[in-house]
Amino acid sequence: MVAAELNPLAKVGGLADVIGALPKALAQNNQDVRIVIPKYGMIDETKYPLKKIAAGIEIFFENKNETVDIYQTTLPKSKVLIYLIDHPKYLGQSGVYTSADASSDGSVSEAHRFTFFTQAVLQTFEKINWQPDVFHCHDWHTAMLPPLLKLYQKPTPVLFTIHNLAYQGNYDADLVLSMLNSGIADLTNLPTIKNRLNHSGTINYLEQAILNADLLNTVSPTYAQEILTPEFGCGLENVLNQRRAFLHGILNGIDTEKFDPATDEHLPDHYSFKNLTGKKKNKAKLQKEAGLTAKSNTPLIGLVGRLTEQKGLDILLPIMEQILQLPLQLVLLGTGDKNYEIILEKLSAKHRNFCAKIGFDESLAQRIYAGSDLFLMPSRFEPCGLGQMMAMRYGALPIVRATGGLKDTVIDFTKKGGTGFVFKNYGSAELLATIQKAIASFNNNKTSWQQAIIRGMQQDFSWTVSAKKYLTLYDELLSGKKRFNL
Repeated sequence: MVAAELNPLAKVGGLADVIGALPKALAQNNQDVRIVIPKYGMIDETKYPLKKIAAGIEIFFENKNETVDIYQTTLPKSKVLIYLIDHPKYLGQSGVYTSADASSDGSVSEAHRFTFFTQAVLQTFEKINWQPDVFHCHDWHTAMLPPLLKLYQKPTPVLFTIHNLAYQGNYDADLVLSMLNSGIADLTNLPTIKNRLNHSGTINYLEQAILNADLLNTVSPTYAQEILTPEFGCGLENVLNQRRAFLHGILNGIDTEKFDPATDEHLPDHYSFKNLTGKKKNKAKLQKEAGLTAKSNTPLIGLVGRLTEQKGLDILLPIMEQILQLPLQLVLLGTGDKNYEIILEKLSAKHRNFCAKIGFDESLAQRIYAGSDLFLMPSRFEPCGLGQMMAMRYGALPIVRATGGLKDTVIDFTKKGGTGFVFKNYGSAELLATIQKAIASFNNNKTSWQQAIIRGMQQDFSWTVSAKKYLTLYDELLSGKKRFNL
């Protein structure tokens, strides 16, 4: 596993959760899984002791030799080995990302950081006397590894996972060539690079991974289909269609041990789908904590997540006044766009049935999942989404748009097997109508509501299911059936 983030050592977003969970599930299937990440300054070495296992490895980068050291530790609660590449100049800054936008691909410093990391990965395993059968690379930060493996004619096959197509790593070609051309292998000898340079003055990292990886996947089946269209393809739909026979969709999982209302240490009262008494108690305590009136018969809607346009804030905010006139309560926890934060804080001060907490608090997030009747996630697009799965795990019915992983995981309340409320067209009017429908169902369909809660809580969103699907792709790579040659 090659990635920029890893929970709990260096977490910013959902990518870190995947890299912290999927290897454990694979290891439980008797796989020798190892992770490689940069050795960031933010990593707490008192909590995660590191052992130096290699020193002075030469990496040719920007026309000079740099040296890196390799450290090793294990993923907590597992035997999965982690390798950390140490280079203070390029990799040692305190945060995972150098720009304010987690996962950003805009700054030159990010280009240097992750291009150097990728180049170093190529030479790491030769020095520690272990060679992977498969490289599994994640997002644009590692996207130059597939083309570099081809350029250096290394035989290890690659599965490349696209977590969010919107982040691509698009950089000036002269910058990229100056970083990577070593005299041993010229980047312009690679046909995909040469073709790009004939049409553009930039090199798009994600595009190069799409064109050069042996297999590709996204983090939900629906998103794998959506990104083949102009609406969701972010300008890469044409190259994705070239590779569509090699593209798969595998739904992310969640840590079902951590996210378990029967044992969650953050909850004042535990419960399960067999006995929901504790959920009612959690609701009353969340209402009190949020400064809301404790009313068991008033539907409580939770929202936990990034406050960005992607997450639907641009269609939510125009109707917030109308929503807050409805017979409901709303608790929000999140951080993101400053303008959104300011508007939400003002609304929270104005309306007694709305509590907005700006920031992130893991413990409070768990209590919101547990105390809410409904969970709001009206995303413009959602490669997978974890919030809706966590909400159902805790017995909250999601209100979602039918996109990406949301479409794959939530069945509308009116249909057989319903677990939430789903709207199709991205707009404020349809979102408002869906919220109104959810409130009416809460008030008028108590038996159906209880059944939907139980169905949601009984679903298996564990990584066990997804890990077996990844094993199938690894087997295809190792069999040679899906090796992709230019």
